[in-house]
Amino acid sequence: MAEVPIRDSVPHSAVKATLTVLDPEHSSSKTLKIENTEKRDDLIAVEKKYQKLWADQHVFEPNAPTFEEAPFESTTPDELHSKFPKWFGTMAYPYMNGTLHAGHSFTASKVEFGAGFARMQGKRTLFPLGYHVTGMPIKACADKLVREIEMFGPTFERCPIEDILDENKEEVPAPAQEAKTDMSKFTAKKGKAAAKSVKTKYQFQILLAQGIPVEEIHKFADPQHWLQFFPPLAKRDLTNFGARIDWRRQFVTTDANPYYDSFVCWQMRKLKEMGKIKFGKRYTIYSPKDGQACLDHDRQSGEGVPVQEYTALKLKVKEWPESAQEILEGKLPKDANVYFVPATLRPETMYGQTCCFVGPKIKYGIFKVSDNEYFFLSQRAARNMSFQNIFPEWGVFPQVAELTGSDVVGTLINAPLSVHTEGVRILPMETVKDTKGTAVVTSVPSDSPDDYATVTDLAKKADYYGIKKEWAELEIIPIISTPAYGNLTAPALVKELKIQSPKDTKKLEEAKEKAYKEGFYKGTMLIGEFKGKPVEEAKTLVRQVLIDSGDAFNYAEPDGLVMSRSGDVCVAANLDQWYMNYGLNGDREWAETVLGHIKGDLNTYYPEARHAFTQVISWLSHWAVSRSYGLGTKLPWDPAVMVESLSDSTIYQAYYSFAHLLHKDLFGKEVGPLGIKPDQLTDDAWDYVFARRDDLDFETTIDKKALETMRRQFDYWYPLDIRTSGKDLIQNHLTFNLYVHTAIFKKESWPRSFRVNGHLMLNGEKMSKSTGNFLTLEQAVEKFGADATRIALSDAGDSLEDANFDESVANSAILKLYELKKWCEEMVHDAKIVADGEEYKHVRDDEGKKFKNIDAIQRKSGSPYLLWDKMFDNEMNSLVIETQQNYEGTMYKLALKTGYYDFTAARDFYREATKAAGLGMHEDLARRFIELQALLITPIAPHFADYIWQEVLRKDDTIQNALFPKVQEPIPALTAAREYVRTTSSNITSAEGAQVKRLAKGKTALFDPKKDKKITIFAATAYPAWQTKYIDLVRSSYPALDIKAISKSVDKAESKKAMPFINGLKRRLDNGESAEVVLNRKLVFDELDTLKAMVPGLKQTVRYCKIVEIVSVDEGGQSGTVVVGEVEGGGKREGLPQNAGGAEPGGPSFLFENI
Repeated sequence: MAEVPIRDSVPHSAVKATLTVLDPEHSSSKTLKIENTEKRDDLIAVEKKYQKLWADQHVFEPNAPTFEEAPFESTTPDELHSKFPKWFGTMAYPYMNGTLHAGHSFTASKVEFGAGFARMQGKRTLFPLGYHVTGMPIKACADKLVREIEMFGPTFERCPIEDILDENKEEVPAPAQEAKTDMSKFTAKKGKAAAKSVKTKYQFQILLAQGIPVEEIHKFADPQHWLQFFPPLAKRDLTNFGARIDWRRQFVTTDANPYYDSFVCWQMRKLKEMGKIKFGKRYTIYSPKDGQACLDHDRQSGEGVPVQEYTALKLKVKEWPESAQEILEGKLPKDANVYFVPATLRPETMYGQTCCFVGPKIKYGIFKVSDNEYFFLSQRAARNMSFQNIFPEWGVFPQVAELTGSDVVGTLINAPLSVHTEGVRILPMETVKDTKGTAVVTSVPSDSPDDYATVTDLAKKADYYGIKKEWAELEIIPIISTPAYGNLTAPALVKELKIQSPKDTKKLEEAKEKAYKEGFYKGTMLIGEFKGKPVEEAKTLVRQVLIDSGDAFNYAEPDGLVMSRSGDVCVAANLDQWYMNYGLNGDREWAETVLGHIKGDLNTYYPEARHAFTQVISWLSHWAVSRSYGLGTKLPWDPAVMVESLSDSTIYQAYYSFAHLLHKDLFGKEVGPLGIKPDQLTDDAWDYVFARRDDLDFETTIDKKALETMRRQFDYWYPLDIRTSGKDLIQNHLTFNLYVHTAIFKKESWPRSFRVNGHLMLNGEKMSKSTGNFLTLEQAVEKFGADATRIALSDAGDSLEDANFDESVANSAILKLYELKKWCEEMVHDAKIVADGEEYKHVRDDEGKKFKNIDAIQRKSGSPYLLWDKMFDNEMNSLVIETQQNYEGTMYKLALKTGYYDFTAARDFYREATKAAGLGMHEDLARRFIELQALLITPIAPHFADYIWQEVLRKDDTIQNALFPKVQEPIPALTAAREYVRTTSSNITSAEGAQVKRLAKGKTALFDPKKDKKITIFAATAYPAWQTKYIDLVRSSYPALDIKAISKSVDKAESKKAMPFINGLKRRLDNGESAEVVLNRKLVFDELDTLKAMVPGLKQTVRYCKIVEIVSVDEGGQSGTVVVGEVEGGGKREGLPQNAGGAEPGGPSFLFENI
């Protein structure tokens, strides 16, 4: 590497230079900074106390029912589940090459909240966690460190600073304008000083970025050290998070744990016995550098990219153009047969070939296949073919010449099956890519919109492209008939979509998809020996004809760029390998069984998730089950290789059932309570404990009761109730999970639900260490505390779309929790109990200054409930039921809203209403609110909840063992009254606000909002006559109310008033009011009594309001009776203003006047 001058501002040590930009503090440098931490620290102290209490009391260590609770011989699994309800939830175990970040905690939170709620349903609840260490990543990182220590020393003191610095010779833009293209480079300084940047070139830098001291890094050259180091950190971080995990059941994968190793070996042998694992040559993603298959977890990029198989055609050269002849002079034998080799997915269309395309600017090679056979294609494709036994020597693809596409334009070639038997020409196509296929594209303009658009353009601009016009004008022959587009699909679609040129890429993409679907699924062959057959059937037949005749061969490549963790661009190799016989093209019956479960009993929570699983089944094919490099369990019948990382991770949830009984530590070094050693676990023993056999008539050294105990654990905890994961694992791990469950276990033990989530953004942006927008779980909990972090995760979102962890939500949660905690303490510990409203006002006025919180003055327990009390009590009941429904649906953002935000808002409304009315809160309701709030928030913020439960309410046991509250059904009359108060209060303040805005704009207002005023509220006792017909219209449509359909029956002249009225009726019905009450034009509450109760509050909330008058309006709106105001108790009022006539039952009108 060229030497780079080093400025004084840049450290001369590679380690120090790395730490200036890659230390953990830098990775989160753009995240929120908290200045005052007293409230947070107070909450964290509570969290630490209760985490210790839960651990000491073994709160999260559930066990299956004992034989005393349910005899083994006479109790079936169904009976167990009926008598002792259970919940078993897991997340995909994390890979241990680093610490957990906020994204891990988001997925964990879904299981965590579910576990919290399941406990409150009275279920024995299990949330276990193991650690995944199988595969290449750890071993590859350790091997890199070995080399780096050899080069630079154990503390990397000999690493040249120049090795990790990049010189940016251009002026660096200001930070606000900065746009990076290489995200592996991290700016060392700001502004012009940032002309140097540090690259993460070495493994020791990555470990430094994780906060590992430089003097400790050399230990990570041993792969086993990773296994020792990171799992305890994961446990620490999740414990500090308050996770309800049963840590007795933790384990690591691979042969590092001999018990788990035995479990995986049993699983592999069973699958092989059942014919689910096969051996043979299969295409797989392969790293030439690593010399082994590169499966999903081995990839630096390209996870989920499958192998795409093509039919490679051999288009023999009949005549070269002069430009090519000059270049090839002396490079090919005279009798050489050279073939242009396009790769196609549609062999059935080859009858319609009219030309063949190359990219005019792409560099191609001619590669020697045998003494007289040569292929013309891209170097990338030749490299792929060299690992598919197409070239004589593995990995070698001899290139004899290099040409650009433009050099070969005009070449005459023979196109197999084409009706144009005299040959077709090589023509230019600007949109050919050398990243897909062979960069040689055969043209079938009858059925390919891209091809039709291109040949049309070539014919129009033949001189421009330097070709003869007739080359692009060979007759287009109909080869496939379709119902939608006739027998020339491509021309029909180009015309329909108004495609003007090959540059209309979006339209052409749409046309291509339509053409393929219509042709493949509905097309019929019009030509060739399979004329009359459906295309779906003919495709395979035509392909075989071409291969049998020697005019084509199989070719495969990765369907996108795949980079191994060693930095190698991967290929598709045709290998002898053991593979899982997944896929509709493999074990079809197996695939259809899985598909049936997906479409049937499996709960995926979202239709989009179910669709994604279904799509994976449609394309997923054979999967290599072994690898030769990395960590793992040796394949039992071929110990030279190991089980790959996605194949040892399918049914491990079953292992959680009794892991704690087999071993005491995660490495299986300490024998567990059952006294079973790994070598005692024979296949017969595993079969028995996993319910694959019911008899114990096999030879075993394991005690019968020990085996029955393991079997009881499995029978009880299985099936898995919920598994959560990022949606990216649908394409591999989760689908593999279903495949192997259906193969190994009985149907009653198949998973019940998979809940997938989107990725987690941080503050609305992608998490990235390089931009400083990154948080580990440890950092989040240290910054915000566990409960505030959990609240922000709950608020982040529940859908399949990417969620957002908003630090401002976590920060505000600190204040809200602290203030709520303080309020609850004061309401219980500092309570001043008064007999009634009169005494409340007396104490408030005479002694109010003695109280930290005036709310602590409460009407005594057992005193009568007034209207505000009843409405608050009823609203709490309603919110408890809503919250329960949200938890049941795993909608945690909504559960947080109804069970916390709305719940505290209901208290705030009640508090202000009773304060304004001079009543104060009711002691019973204040205490009920505190108790319910603690229970509702328990799944999400358990530390706060347990503190309130045990230290404020003085309960005897942890809230973790409390049940979800059962409440009475909400009373529709009180719900309607509460909605009426909300709406009326809002309408009054909005009306006043409108006048304020008019004055601000210099317009004339009906009154001066800044002067003393009187509000007159007009309440009607009867509906206007015009509403009768619309009541009848709604009644005739009920209960299937279709507002859009009803609107068509409304007179246009009345629509402006009729539609709001109709929507109001529907809203009342939706809120639970009976149809009899709503459609018989009756309010379920007393409107006048409700308005009277609102008067004190209105005087408080409406500025300068001195008088509130309520008038009950007579029919016609001309007169009424004063119910509250200057003249009360039946005083008549004539000549009411015009807006009095606009009042209707449940919809009062208002008049503001200055006094």
